[in-house]
Amino acid sequence: MDALIDDAVLTGVAVFLATLMLAVVVRRVTIRVLDRGDSDRHTGRLLGRLAAVVIVVAGSVYALELAGVSVGPMLGALGIGGIALAFAAQDVLSNFVAGILLQARRPFRIGDEIGSGDHEGRVEDVNLRTVRIRTYDGVTVYLPNAEVLQSPIVNFTKTPLNRTSLTVGVAYDTDLEQARSLLLSACAEADGVESDPPPEAWVEEFGDSSINVAVRYWHASDMATRWRVRNAVALAVKRKLDDAEITIPFPQRTLWFGPGSTSLRVTGDD
Repeated sequence: MDALIDDAVLTGVAVFLATLMLAVVVRRVTIRVLDRGDSDRHTGRLLGRLAAVVIVVAGSVYALELAGVSVGPMLGALGIGGIALAFAAQDVLSNFVAGILLQARRPFRIGDEIGSGDHEGRVEDVNLRTVRIRTYDGVTVYLPNAEVLQSPIVNFTKTPLNRTSLTVGVAYDTDLEQARSLLLSACAEADGVESDPPPEAWVEEFGDSSINVAVRYWHASDMATRWRVRNAVALAVKRKLDDAEITIPFPQRTLWFGPGSTSLRVTGDD
């Protein structure tokens, strides 16, 4: 009798170990088949992990039966506590479902630079619970799938080009047509600015101390290029305006105390 029990236990252990090996193989094959030749590498990872979990659960139940453990009462207990477990695991289930929906919609891929909520960075992984991104400060952030799905998703690399706007203020006595021409020339000279679509310079508003011109230009979509080109445009704009002796004014306030008094000019932000 003891020998039969020992054989059943050994058989159950062997089946369980075989299940683990099968789960690993299925996961790897799923990743290799679905992600082959595709830069969107998180579909195979997610489905592979899901298949592995299902195989391990099913194999564990079968191994327990072979080992002589009565699985029926255990399943009954799980059924009774299933409702309470479902309530306790709402976040886990919602993130799991959100992960499946993210695979179906594919708003981003591994390697894309995205913004979601208050976080921006490069997508490194998508699993059954979280989206892992690396921010531009080098910090790893784990975003719950449900929050990513519910929040607006900005994919900076979905298209090859992005547009950036830089506001430049000029003095009120400036020849605006000349200023616009200089600003467009500065964009053309800045490294990284695309010629098609061409840069634009439009008078935006009459501010308190300056006439503001919106300079708009296109560049490659990655964030590193965005900041590099913005710096190049700003340097070129300052150089062009200085050469033309066009003033970029700073905030000023003039205080007037009535007839016969002397006006007092105050410079600064306040």
